[in-house]
Amino acid sequence: MSENKSRREFISQSGKMVTACALFGATGSVAYAADPAKQICETGKPMSITAKHYYLDNVLLEAGFNFDGSVATSTRTELKTLEIKDGKIVALRDNKSHADATLPHYDAGSKLMLPAMRDMHIHLDKTFYGGPWRSLNRPAGTTIQDMIRLEQKLLPELQPYTQERAEKLIDLIQSKGSTIARSHCNIEPVSGLKNLENLQAVLSRRKPGFDCEIVAFPQHGLLLSHSEKLMREAMQAGAHYVGGLDPTNVDGAMEKSLDTMFQIALDYNKGVDIHLHETSPAGVAAVNYMVETVEKTPELKGKLTISHAFALATLNEQQVDEIATRMAAQQVTIASTVPIGTLHMPLKQLRDKGVFVMTGTDSVIDHWSPYGLGDMLEKANLYAQLYIRPNEQTLSRALGIATGDVLPLNDKGERVWPKAQDAASFVLVDASCSAEAVARISPRTATFHNGNLVWGVVG
Repeated sequence: MSENKSRREFISQSGKMVTACALFGATGSVAYAADPAKQICETGKPMSITAKHYYLDNVLLEAGFNFDGSVATSTRTELKTLEIKDGKIVALRDNKSHADATLPHYDAGSKLMLPAMRDMHIHLDKTFYGGPWRSLNRPAGTTIQDMIRLEQKLLPELQPYTQERAEKLIDLIQSKGSTIARSHCNIEPVSGLKNLENLQAVLSRRKPGFDCEIVAFPQHGLLLSHSEKLMREAMQAGAHYVGGLDPTNVDGAMEKSLDTMFQIALDYNKGVDIHLHETSPAGVAAVNYMVETVEKTPELKGKLTISHAFALATLNEQQVDEIATRMAAQQVTIASTVPIGTLHMPLKQLRDKGVFVMTGTDSVIDHWSPYGLGDMLEKANLYAQLYIRPNEQTLSRALGIATGDVLPLNDKGERVWPKAQDAASFVLVDASCSAEAVARISPRTATFHNGNLVWGVVG
């Protein structure tokens, strides 16, 4: 514990960042003023792959671990040819072995193939990204209520650029290897359903190369902003999840706020994904109340995601074990941005107890935070630095937080991905193995989604 604590303190001080809790969801990523997705795409626009059936040669795949006793010391790899048809991997073949010589073939350049990344907590509908650099002054002591008031003024200014900037953000996260996302989308009286309509239009255009779930997010408080009617309209308009926000600190009525959120989900047979930033006892109470609600309501099993869940950092090890056991039994998911700072999230303990933990970007250069790289491999790296003792095997396992727990090798070192009939969604990385990719945040060279080359180049 002391080793992890000192590592966290070093990272926090060297980065001169504040805890994500204080930022109500900051990413803790390094800031930048340029548009990296645009720069990369301009120098390496995707080669057009129009064929539905083709071969991809010189793909570097993990084949197993080399063990010294029970300890994995390195990773074995081999070059293979993938046969891809109608968006799926239909066969793994000996390298450059083409059963049908008439089919087109492309060259992966001996780059490592990893599962596509998943950015499972992002706000595509409101950002400064893609526009002029802008960093808002946030004085010490700024509260979430202050930020809500600021956002109410800013949203009309941002809304004309929603579609353009959402496209830029998708370009960015695709350049980092993500082809699946979950975006929270403002639903409140200032925005109405306009942000949802804009986001749906963008996602419709990007569908061949990008899949995204939408959470209807009452950013200004479900009860506080009287948004229940709008939320119900968002469900009818096609949003996939019912969102929520700090039921005590914002809405001022924990049970009523959570009951309203769950009732909307039940009425429309939707999932729930709530922002819970509260670190006071009220946050712990909210977690317990939500888990109890799912335990009492079988229809909600497997349909609750708690984003951030900072209250879990206030629990001792035994308390985390107890709530994690209940969460795992009800298939409750935690979405964390892997915050840097003094906040010690029990992410590894949750994962060890069987709780599905996923990660996401959250803000990308917006009025909530000037940071954000859109890089899930960076999140896996942060998770590894903060929460595990690094070795070949644990570093390779850390990749799972970025890929929805899809990994090339299982714990025994047996290849479990890719296999025939898997979706042809993957990223090519300039690394020798998963462990190196996580430790070095290795460069990506190409991103594929359902067989489509959506970013980068192949030969």
